[in-house]
Amino acid sequence: MSEPLNIIFAGTPDFAARHLAALLGSAHNVVGVFTQPDRPAGRGKQLMASPVKKLAEAENIPVFQPKSLLQKESQLLVSGLRADLMIVVAYGLILPQAVLDMPRLGCINVHGSLLPRWRGAAPIQRALWAGDATTGITIMLMDAGLDTGDMLYKLSCPIEDNDTSATLYNKLATLGPQGLMKSIGQLATGSFMPEKQNDSLANYAEKLTKEEARLNWSLPAIQLERCIRAFNPWPVSYLMVDDISIKVLQASVLPSVANSQPGDILQADKNGIRIATSDGILNLEILQPQGKKAMPARDLLNSRREWFLPGNKLA
Repeated sequence: MSEPLNIIFAGTPDFAARHLAALLGSAHNVVGVFTQPDRPAGRGKQLMASPVKKLAEAENIPVFQPKSLLQKESQLLVSGLRADLMIVVAYGLILPQAVLDMPRLGCINVHGSLLPRWRGAAPIQRALWAGDATTGITIMLMDAGLDTGDMLYKLSCPIEDNDTSATLYNKLATLGPQGLMKSIGQLATGSFMPEKQNDSLANYAEKLTKEEARLNWSLPAIQLERCIRAFNPWPVSYLMVDDISIKVLQASVLPSVANSQPGDILQADKNGIRIATSDGILNLEILQPQGKKAMPARDLLNSRREWFLPGNKLA
């Protein structure tokens, strides 16, 4: 059994807080927590602490919230803690080489994909978007590149047909702490065997945009259905009718019919609203008009059937 490590934890959202909670339940010492500055949130735009900050303060752990780690003053906060290891989980700030070199055992990161498949900001969403059958968690040694460090440990997770980014996020938030604790144990005892990434297999997981979330009927139905799941809970796929935005939260794919063009409204009934695409039919099942609650297609048709008259076309 190795000696407990003195660890700095850096993270911001709930995903990171779940990893911090696992760390706090271990024998290791969390000597300081770094998280992003409080942000305005909610209708009143009041400053809100991150989930990581709330947990750290509840456990009386020193919290640091620099806007950047590129300045000398911020870096002194890290070096002053004399940590053995720094753990980074969805922190959101760049760690310069000077900071990466400070802890005795370096810095490790929990990444939400099976590297090198998806590097970058939105690996969970892009795995769904691309139709991957499997994703997972990678624990890696950090270097100056973007998710390019040597890999310490990987855990895989199948992607189910009904998974959304929200459900996959929760699955990986459960897997991640398991891999993290395993990796810390290996680092503490010197029993780890880092694996180089194959750069030729890497893809960049670009951030999602609201523009990308608009349903494009010239794409195949199978791709649009994956987008709907990938963009839930944000930015949420949508379509436009009479300049009104309607979010689409659930859909299914049906075979094509003859003589239809992308965007054609083919049928609208209690089973859904069927729209032709470049390949296949997208059956819209749960929708949310602007300013309303989410509802099954049949309920929307009861009040707004004129929006989806068969024979009409969606832009």
